[in-house]
Amino acid sequence: MAKNIKPRKDDYNQWYIDVIKAAQLADYSPVKGCMVIRPEGYAIWEAIQRDLDRRFKETGHVNAYFPLLIPTSFLAKEAEHVEGFAMECAVVTHSRLEKSDKPGVLKPAAPLEEPLVIRPTSETMFGHMYAQWIQSYRDLPLLINQWCNVMRWEMRTRLFLRTAEFLWQEGHTAHETAEEAEAETRRMLGVYADFAEQVLAIPVVKGRKTDSEKFPGADVTYCIEALMQDGKALQAGTSHNLGQNFSKAFDIKFLGRDQKQQHVWTTSWGLSTRMIGATIMAHGDDEGLVLPPKVAPTVAAIVPIFKSPEERAKVRAFIDRIVTALVGHDAVAAAANRAKGDDVESYFFDRLTHQRIAVDWRDTRPGDKQYFWEQRGVPFRLEVGPRDVDAGAFVFKERLDRGKSTVQIGEVCAPWLRAKLDQMHAALFDRAKKFRDENTRDAATYDQMKEILQKQGGFVRAWFTPSRENETRIKDQTKATVRCIPFDQPGGRGKDIFTGQESDTQVLFAVAY
Repeated sequence: MAKNIKPRKDDYNQWYIDVIKAAQLADYSPVKGCMVIRPEGYAIWEAIQRDLDRRFKETGHVNAYFPLLIPTSFLAKEAEHVEGFAMECAVVTHSRLEKSDKPGVLKPAAPLEEPLVIRPTSETMFGHMYAQWIQSYRDLPLLINQWCNVMRWEMRTRLFLRTAEFLWQEGHTAHETAEEAEAETRRMLGVYADFAEQVLAIPVVKGRKTDSEKFPGADVTYCIEALMQDGKALQAGTSHNLGQNFSKAFDIKFLGRDQKQQHVWTTSWGLSTRMIGATIMAHGDDEGLVLPPKVAPTVAAIVPIFKSPEERAKVRAFIDRIVTALVGHDAVAAAANRAKGDDVESYFFDRLTHQRIAVDWRDTRPGDKQYFWEQRGVPFRLEVGPRDVDAGAFVFKERLDRGKSTVQIGEVCAPWLRAKLDQMHAALFDRAKKFRDENTRDAATYDQMKEILQKQGGFVRAWFTPSRENETRIKDQTKATVRCIPFDQPGGRGKDIFTGQESDTQVLFAVAY
């Protein structure tokens, strides 16, 4: 058990922070509520970006960039939207600073005619621009995504999961008909669900948010919900059908095929850096981070073991053979042209995904190197010492189950490692799905639901007719909310968990991040 990481059973919240620090993913910023994403953490975000960006473009979307600052009057145009975000907005009121009478102290100068909000989300800015760009049905659909940062003033923060500033993508689309907008909303939810399961190995439940939980200004919000190892739920992505709410607020009209003016139908959808937090909590263990292979910046770390210069040369030659088998001669030859010292050498395993194989030549003990890569969640580690070279083999260690085996050099090639990575992904997903299924329980009565939430946590499946008033009461009494109304409904009817009346809807309750 890692000495620098609190066991999950003792303090799950501290375990989470310890894992992030041990893997050097992020750190606290001097600005309260904000975080610094370190290179190891940002590399994971880049992997997430690359995969999602490819998916967006394959579905016809293009990237653009919109301003960070939004006039406050824009938010006020859509009543539900401003009410939902007003308490979270950071506001810019002055255009510059000037020296004050006190040495070393600056004071605001030149007040703005209209205060500006640092974007909490960009529906209003997109709405303003779309009103200028869209004239006819020929301009539709308009499918734009942007990668950016947003700010929502948070009082209680947690690295990656909830910070005042975070990174995300936000897609904003405009459509000719309500049916097209609904199809887009559900299509993008499907993209998120497939990404979560096929890339991050996190099983999710697809469904609809209740009116009390939906996005401010949306007609309907769809979501994917995941279950973390401590039994709490996490909203992993959302897709919103905005109807004509924003198009009417910003007068986004087009000349229809019937030669009449009408308002467009819009959607928005987003996924953020909180998915890094979800990945940590879904897969990590008491030894540290466990990364799904498809977002691991380093897929394998090779640890040389030697005592003398002669042994070092012998091990080096053997490792070159391993790396050549995995990444090709050209990559090894290119690396040979670099100055070589006691450092970490990187070779591209996959240039498209920027994933690499690392060879750790640092002047530290082999055990320390193993510990270093293990806490960073690297899927596989390879140990090579003089005796291994003599046997024409190496020791192969797996991060997920901490298994160990001996592999002959003749077995090694790029497809061999890819197959190992695919097997690890499948095992990660199966383990997370098994945990979720075992921690999804049915409740027939409100008392039973409260007992499950208090003693076991997880998802509670129950019949319930969504009601803002009743959801508020349940949240006040249990801290649980309706995470979603799953698309997969059993049919039939049952007794509402709270009122006892007949209901035709099953929902998932959980305490959530």
